[in-house]
Amino acid sequence: MISRILHVSDLHFGAHDDPNLERALAGLIERTAPELVIASGDLTHRGRRDQHERVAGFLRRLGRPVLTVPGNHDIPYTFPARFTTPWQEFERQWETTEQVHATAGAHVVGMNSVRPWRHQSGGVSDAQLRRATEKLRQGAPGALRVVVLHHQMIGAPWRTRKKPVAHRNHVLGSLVDSGAELIVGGHIHQGTVAERHEFEVITGDARGVVVSIAPGLGQPRPQRRGEARGCVVYTAEERSLTADTYIWRDDDWGLTAVRTFPRGREPLAVSTV
Repeated sequence: MISRILHVSDLHFGAHDDPNLERALAGLIERTAPELVIASGDLTHRGRRDQHERVAGFLRRLGRPVLTVPGNHDIPYTFPARFTTPWQEFERQWETTEQVHATAGAHVVGMNSVRPWRHQSGGVSDAQLRRATEKLRQGAPGALRVVVLHHQMIGAPWRTRKKPVAHRNHVLGSLVDSGAELIVGGHIHQGTVAERHEFEVITGDARGVVVSIAPGLGQPRPQRRGEARGCVVYTAEERSLTADTYIWRDDDWGLTAVRTFPRGREPLAVSTV
């Protein structure tokens, strides 16, 4: 069974909104026909109710199932709400900060990596990790098992100052041991896709996993960094997982990168000449 998922991140509704964004994303969805749209946090720019309402309406009008997790911009910037009711507006739209999408082709588990007392850094608790690993094990046989967080598991090489999720190796290893094949996030507004063996020295029969960070689709600071805007489409077949990175420029989508990875315990075998 072929399963396809479209992944966007960092929409930042309430900053510099683009009226063409909905039309553009709807067009890409028509072309790629994903079974699910993932929005991995920073849906809003300041976590206000009107921003949450607008972005929820935008995502639902896309006409596909949507799985969201909060980002550090999705909680209130005002006190004491930031600490007393940080998830109220997010949950008003999405009910929970850790959703699950379960079908025969894809089993997707959301994790809330936002820590209200730390604006930028992300992490998950031991209890969250236990819940996520239990949910992963409940996936249908053969389904692509995906974990979604806002904060990145790896950083783009050109933005190494941004720290990954706290205790990254432990979190990553626990998720992979429970069957995760793809872990996706955002936060750094730069796209990168890599397989575990490319960034972590592991030994024995440790399973591989693909880690992907979507380019930001919103553009809250267009004059600050000149960030590319884009998204990633994942296609899972029985033996392979392909990540297609699309960049939005000149009022159209450009397919800029395609990476294909094997599904299974080991990285792609190297052929000898």
